Amino acid sequence: MIIDRYIMREIIKPTIAVCSILVFIFGCYMATHFLVDALSGQLPGTTVIILILLRIAIALEVLLPTTLYLCVVVALGRLYKDSEMTALFACGVSMGRIIRPVLYTAVATAVVVASLSLFIRPWAYHQYYRIKANAEANFDITRMNDGTFYETKNGMRVIYAEEVDRQQDEVERVFIRTERDDDLQVIFAKQANQIVDPASGKQIMVFSDGHLYEFSRTGDDGRVIQFEQSAMPLEPEAYLNQKYRVKAEPTGALARSEKRKDIAEFQWRLSTPLAAILLALIGVPLSRSSPRHGKYAKITTAVVIFAVYYNLSALTKKWVERGILDATPGIWWIQMLLAGLLLVLLWQPSKILRWRGK
Repeated sequence: MIIDRYIMREIIKPTIAVCSILVFIFGCYMATHFLVDALSGQLPGTTVIILILLRIAIALEVLLPTTLYLCVVVALGRLYKDSEMTALFACGVSMGRIIRPVLYTAVATAVVVASLSLFIRPWAYHQYYRIKANAEANFDITRMNDGTFYETKNGMRVIYAEEVDRQQDEVERVFIRTERDDDLQVIFAKQANQIVDPASGKQIMVFSDGHLYEFSRTGDDGRVIQFEQSAMPLEPEAYLNQKYRVKAEPTGALARSEKRKDIAEFQWRLSTPLAAILLALIGVPLSRSSPRHGKYAKITTAVVIFAVYYNLSALTKKWVERGILDATPGIWWIQMLLAGLLLVLLWQPSKILRWRGK
């Protein structure tokens, strides 16, 4: 038990530290991203922190197993560097005894990753897109910059104003393009202002002295309407369109679905915790090195293996979605490939990794 606790401590402490640093860096990156939207009027400042936390919850599904995998390689690599592994093996400690605490840590991490992948991540995606849609519906035109185009994240609406008068809370020579299903609507107006409907509380843009153009993608004739005044509610867009619906869909609904996109997403969510265990175990034989090589000797190899795994997983998911690859084995052949690599590294170390560090 002493050996178990010692090895687990050597792995868990850097995992928590490195994961915290990565979360902080990711949070700062997202803060910069959302700050641009907040300053441009697309996002109220009060929603920025919530959106950052939601994006962190989504990213943890990948950050946590990746950090554990790399920290296993580095932590055990340090034991090899300081000849502690040599001492353990000399005392009769087997490789299986070294793997056991790593497996305990990996299983505990996999439980957390499973919770993230199956429940927290889809919930976070749902909340994220709902908040973004409502925030964009409450777009503040008076915070726009003169002569700048503003486009919503899914490209369904584009707004432009040649001049913004913040004292009068109105814009001059405004253009707005809105896409809805098969229809395209374009409005040119000399002036526009923004009001709140007292009954519904929704934001409404009121246009003065302009033209409304409506076009159909089906080939039907469009129409042009000249108006002295026209109002358009800034309703939340269909934030759960096909592209994002799958990510935000509850796992139970995906399990019952027969759509290829749903099947691929369901397999991805189930495979993530399994991959966390396999990657951590691969880190054990991968960490073997000679004391003169240092604890970071195999970190480059570890990064390459993870990059190949992650990109193959993403590519296989696309293949399943498009019908190029059958749902069986689907994404699971990537996990079988990881398991095969683990067996090769464990049972043929002298040929693959030079266990003796020669």
